[in-house]
Amino acid sequence: MIQELINAKVSFEGFFAQATINPRASLITGLICGYRVEEIDNPITQKVRFLDKLVDELAKGKSLDKILRK
Repeated sequence: MIQELINAKVSFEGFFAQATINPRASLITGLICGYRVEEIDNPITQKVRFLDKLVDELAKGKSLDKILRK
């Protein structure tokens, strides 16, 4: 699947237009690359940073439920 997206030269905008985003993703907060994810105005950039933050927190051992505040 990822290779197909690469071959099709899908942009971030195209990727996120097709993606199913967890409705609780907007509850992800905190700093990533020096920016507060909840304060980013550009919707595509914010979704990229939500994904970035999610991966970062999972790598630190935090549970998905805790990250998405379930």
